[in-house]
Amino acid sequence: MNGKAAPALRIVLGNYPHTLSLKRGDIASDAVRLDFVDVNPTHLAFKPMVRELAFDVSEMAIVTFLMAKAYGKPLALLPAVMLGRFQHHCMLYNAERGALTPQTLAGRRVGVRAYSQTTGVWLRGILANDHGVDLDAVRWVTFEDAHVAEYRDPPQIERGAGGKELSDMLLAGEIDAAIYGAELPGDPRLKSVIPEPEAAAQAWYRKHGVTPVNHLVAVKTDLLRSQPRAVAEVYRLLVAAKRAAPAPAGIDPAPFGIAANRPALELIIDYCLQQRMIPRRFSVDELFADVEELVAAA
Repeated sequence: MNGKAAPALRIVLGNYPHTLSLKRGDIASDAVRLDFVDVNPTHLAFKPMVRELAFDVSEMAIVTFLMAKAYGKPLALLPAVMLGRFQHHCMLYNAERGALTPQTLAGRRVGVRAYSQTTGVWLRGILANDHGVDLDAVRWVTFEDAHVAEYRDPPQIERGAGGKELSDMLLAGEIDAAIYGAELPGDPRLKSVIPEPEAAAQAWYRKHGVTPVNHLVAVKTDLLRSQPRAVAEVYRLLVAAKRAAPAPAGIDPAPFGIAANRPALELIIDYCLQQRMIPRRFSVDELFADVEELVAAA
């Protein structure tokens, strides 16, 4: 870059097939040096990124980013999905205590790590809009605050006792159902609240035409303004790593590009507004206004 040393950027990305070649150094650049920071599990990087701008580039949950944007945090979004999945199988109940379905959730206590957890927002949106569940009739039990410090949970949200595990509470009957993230428990007593979740997810996909996206990539606005070529190079490297990964079988859970992500982002924005996570509806173009040109050039 004009004879200067390549800038070193602190970056957090999870371990995925489409990040492997980048993280192990198979794909590199003379224009930028990526200093990977190991954060495990990856979601532990989201709070320091939002509250302290602790990294130059970081994987970030889409709901966290939308809330950060609502509160004016100096972050920009790259249309590079790190993690996406269907969510229908992520809400479990203890079958030994009787059957539970979306239609019988009213009045039940449902645990989730945080009310703002992206999987929880997707699932509540699915329950409300595809199963007719009145979300305010469910007693949501949370254990953590949102990553964005200024956000406050709706007043009806309950706070569970600290130090308790969701599965232990579920098996003990302290909660009636629980929403999990990436790692689901293997206990055979725990069943999906949404019946036949795989088939339900495929039917949902046929209806909506999107794969729910959980994590994308955020960059500091100051970096984007001071070193736009470095940010452009980061996105180019992400694209190169994506192309180097084995092609997904069937539906791509981690699409790249603004057009490819528009339908899913429009839906999660609607769900966030519906659930009072954000004060107004953002447009997808608004999310990417600062990076549109550099993304187009990649």
